Amino acid sequence: MAHVSQIKIPATYMRGGTSKGVFFRLQDLPEAAQVPGAARDALLLRVIGSPDPYGKQIDGMGAATSSTSKAVIVAKSSRPDHDVDYLFGQVSIDKPFVDWSGNCGNLSSAIGPFAISNGLIDASRIPKDGMATVRIWQANISKTIIAHVPMTNGAVQETGDFELDGVTFPAAEVQLEFMDPAAEEEGAGGAMFPTGNLVDDLEVPGIGTLKATMINAGIPTIFVNAEAIGYTGTELQDAINSDLKALAMFETIRAYGAVRMGLIKNVDEAATRQHTPKVAFVAKPADYVASSGKKVTADDVDLLVRALSMGKLHHAMMGTAAVAIGTAAAIPGTLVNLAAGGGPRTAVRFGHPSGTLRVGAEATQVDGDWSVTKAIMSRSARVLMEGWVRVPGDAF
Repeated sequence: MAHVSQIKIPATYMRGGTSKGVFFRLQDLPEAAQVPGAARDALLLRVIGSPDPYGKQIDGMGAATSSTSKAVIVAKSSRPDHDVDYLFGQVSIDKPFVDWSGNCGNLSSAIGPFAISNGLIDASRIPKDGMATVRIWQANISKTIIAHVPMTNGAVQETGDFELDGVTFPAAEVQLEFMDPAAEEEGAGGAMFPTGNLVDDLEVPGIGTLKATMINAGIPTIFVNAEAIGYTGTELQDAINSDLKALAMFETIRAYGAVRMGLIKNVDEAATRQHTPKVAFVAKPADYVASSGKKVTADDVDLLVRALSMGKLHHAMMGTAAVAIGTAAAIPGTLVNLAAGGGPRTAVRFGHPSGTLRVGAEATQVDGDWSVTKAIMSRSARVLMEGWVRVPGDAF
């Protein structure tokens, strides 16, 4: 019996922030996968090792968490005033599904370094030493991200002393500016608050009516108060991810919130839109011990936030959700802002399961409508491996 040979595709395995993913230049993908569609999805599923009924992704590059089941495609940009186009795919672990509905803020920090190292940036824009500014078009959500990438002797500097909770080792700091971060989601009319309210009464059958801030910024996110659902905001992953009843509750909140936000028409559609919206819960500052054993005190943070991604509590914080947190915190009256003590602010430091994170945002109100010009945060990125990934030739 004849067997199909494997093919190899140039790829780079990178960490960006608290996530990892497989990065491709668009031009290096097989022709059938250079355009959106079934072939591209099938290829990326096989690369990552999905769908895997065992939930381990043993036969692929994924590592069986939402933070590590990711793929990125980067190309030179044809858009004026941009250097590269960045497309992100969140690969389902146990289903044959790639979600293209949102961005990954963590992996956004690796786009600039990847683009520079892979010849996608005009050499005239790259200093030998200092800071390279990479203008990124985030194609999933049609937004601009500006990455400030440190350069040393003509190469991307990856090592350094910048520490990021959720990442074991220090590295070089990459500062990101998420420009005009209010997400232009279909059905939401491009509004930062698609319901028109800073806080809504969200009716969730079987759970009750919850106060909720539903915001499109960075990524569509539903915020609820921790105490309203029986939590303190100090929880770590095991407290929630081992509780099937809790996970089902969060998914129900997510589904009904998505309908209220205009992202889906009925709750049944939530299963086909796993990456967005996110659901998170907030609380006032309190002492807790992070997953690394690090002590976080109430004085270290402005508020506590826990967020779920792809149906599980995230081990740290999604970068896009951090943008949503920073944006909501800057707007007086949201649940995030109230948990942080209320009033105007331009930055917030929040506690998450792995430690703390600071994110800045500047909000203005014109004719009753809120807008944010940009949100700023720092991440780090590093190449873990580069070469080729291999997949069976009939995998897509």
